[in-house]
Amino acid sequence: MKILAIESSCDETAAAVVEDGHRVLSSIIDSQVQEHKIYGGVVPEIASRRHCEAVDGVVTSALTEAGLSLEEVDAVAVTAYPGLIGALLVGVNYAKGLCLGSGKPLIPVHHIRSHIAANYIEHPELTPPFLCLVASGGHSHIIEVRDYTDFHIIGRTRDDAAGEAFDKAARAMGFPYPGGIYIDKASRAGNPDAYKLPRPKVEGCPYDFSFSGLKTAVINLIHNCAQKGEEFNRDDLAASFQKAVVEILSDRLLLAAKELHHKQIVLAGGVSANSGLRTHLKKECAARGYTLTVPSPIYCTDNAVMVGAQAYHEFLAGNVADMSLNACASLPIDQIPTW
Repeated sequence: MKILAIESSCDETAAAVVEDGHRVLSSIIDSQVQEHKIYGGVVPEIASRRHCEAVDGVVTSALTEAGLSLEEVDAVAVTAYPGLIGALLVGVNYAKGLCLGSGKPLIPVHHIRSHIAANYIEHPELTPPFLCLVASGGHSHIIEVRDYTDFHIIGRTRDDAAGEAFDKAARAMGFPYPGGIYIDKASRAGNPDAYKLPRPKVEGCPYDFSFSGLKTAVINLIHNCAQKGEEFNRDDLAASFQKAVVEILSDRLLLAAKELHHKQIVLAGGVSANSGLRTHLKKECAARGYTLTVPSPIYCTDNAVMVGAQAYHEFLAGNVADMSLNACASLPIDQIPTW
């Protein structure tokens, strides 16, 4: 089954053709990072306008690269939730137009489900059940994947997402947007024990995350140095901050794995590309006899291949929408509409 997939939830306009949920026939990504960099983050209105300008060309390129016409694909999939509402609407309405004109089935896909499904592309042997840490700019979840379309949220952030904390801390340190990759690079030259930073916990919820206090601690440290006329070591602070985030994410995940008896651990989302997180979890999982599965960096960030991968399983489960489909900015992974 060949699925044309469209992704426009944030600042990448992407399209791909994926066969049977794991074979990539094409993948096109038009990124807006350089434009948003001057603002220090994504500007929703600009993102929406750029999606409008890019989506037709990106979809056409994806079909051309796959050597297929729209008539030769079996269905059209699109990220419908969650994300920036204006950005989502561009993709959803474009996909609806394609389906209305061609008669192809329309498959709505949840963005976080897609990030998890990115692992199926390079690891077709991976099958549920497993425990997945989804960490990105907008999401931090521990999810029990019971089946391809059956998800249970075990833990979540109570404030900032891990990727959001990376970007805000990086901005305070003077790094450009997006900050996570710059902190990752700088941390390799720094001392992770140079600065003592907090590891906030959520009382009574051992699997939940909180990153706001950690982010604030970094900002306060930098402000205190400025007030005293002192310099802070940016590489050391980056390394110390990254170590704190990695330990927070890993400790919660490994605790959940132990208590819920999961030995198959999966990473997903933009933060799963972080070298510190990958290295730490690889070591800790090996010590416990767990299997760790991670996607390649290209499939950690937003792309349409992951949408096509999850769409295949949504289609098999009967999750096909009609023309009343609408985008939704916020929707839990386990509460998507039925059609």
